[in-house]
Amino acid sequence: MKELSSPNQGWKFWFQRDTVVHNLEFFQNFIVVSLCIGLFCVMLIRLGEMFISLLRPINFQAITSDILFVLILVEIFRLLIIYLQEQRISIGAAVEVALVSALREVILQGVVDIPIDRLLGVCAFLVVLGGLLYLRVWMFQRLDAIAEPKSQDLSNAQHSQLHHRSSSIQQYPF
Repeated sequence: MKELSSPNQGWKFWFQRDTVVHNLEFFQNFIVVSLCIGLFCVMLIRLGEMFISLLRPINFQAITSDILFVLILVEIFRLLIIYLQEQRISIGAAVEVALVSALREVILQGVVDIPIDRLLGVCAFLVVLGGLLYLRVWMFQRLDAIAEPKSQDLSNAQHSQLHHRSSSIQQYPF
């Protein structure tokens, strides 16, 4: 271990790029873990409220809303878990959260009660999100076709490594 020759060396260590980045990533991960714990608690509370509401006369719109809200929370929880594992945001999971959220709002208000301009806006939003999901799948099919070995000279080990890498991409492509 290096000994610090002067008091200024101690301060320089704290402001080195690697140390700053490591500390910031640590605090960022701490924040994400705190969000996961809080989100899990909110999910448990909402599930309890939903089961208690089943004891009263059934309001299908409220129950459907609660179920969709819990599903949105589960998707956000999954998004945070993917972030902790891979240190990136999953675009696919984020688009799925947005889709379910938009559909939840439509179900809450009822399609008949939504003004036509707002309904057209929601439809356009859903088409764009669906297009993003389709584009993601199409793009990875194209990348997979490019990544296919072009020559037969590759050994079986190299081919299995390429296949393993492409299957891991398909698991969480974005």
